[in-house]
Amino acid sequence: MTQETKPGEAGGIPDQKAQSEPTYAGMTRRTLCLGVGGAVVMLGLGGAKVVGSAPITRPPGGQDEDHLVSACIRCQKCVEVCPRHAITPAHVETGLINLRTPTMNFREDYCDWCVEENGGEPLCVKVCPTQALKLPEGATEDNTIIGKAVIDEDTCLAFRLTGCRFCYDACIEARGEDKKAIELDENNRPHVTADLCNGCGACESVCVSLQNGSISSGARERAIVIRPLEAIEG
Repeated sequence: MTQETKPGEAGGIPDQKAQSEPTYAGMTRRTLCLGVGGAVVMLGLGGAKVVGSAPITRPPGGQDEDHLVSACIRCQKCVEVCPRHAITPAHVETGLINLRTPTMNFREDYCDWCVEENGGEPLCVKVCPTQALKLPEGATEDNTIIGKAVIDEDTCLAFRLTGCRFCYDACIEARGEDKKAIELDENNRPHVTADLCNGCGACESVCVSLQNGSISSGARERAIVIRPLEAIEG
């Protein structure tokens, strides 16, 4: 007869459910080790400039690029907690040093600083275990610039005089003023006032240029997108 081996005995299968993993800052030890290990490998490659990183639109509190890259352990907690699913991990095409760090994704929704969910305190900042996402003292939605909206007139449907104005309608009144960052000209075409735009992504999230067959063949992004300041000013 074959003697039955119980879980936990020699030759048996460990009872993983019976062993609860300790957590650190809300993460299991396995997740923490994977995140730290990934960050160490990325930093060991020589830094952002060496590996050819591209400018990235970061979540609130991530505007200090050097601090974010050095402190982020790629744990993905900011991605998981975003109620609007507007944060995604960066892919390798943005540079190895940026891999799996948080970047904004406005394809489905925009960033409103978790007003409804957390009273205007961004949850991504709140859950970051290493303060890679950290808001300066006095930072608000109005004075924190995530990026700037940029319009591609070649692919924008409004510039074909179709009457499209989704981006204008979605644009939120800027910084408590009685005007928007996006205004329409006499032909109903949108234009961005850069000084009033904080890069919330509301305009990009509603752009229908790709769905409605953007005029330029081969277009890979919407006609209005949020660009990081480094990409615009550089």
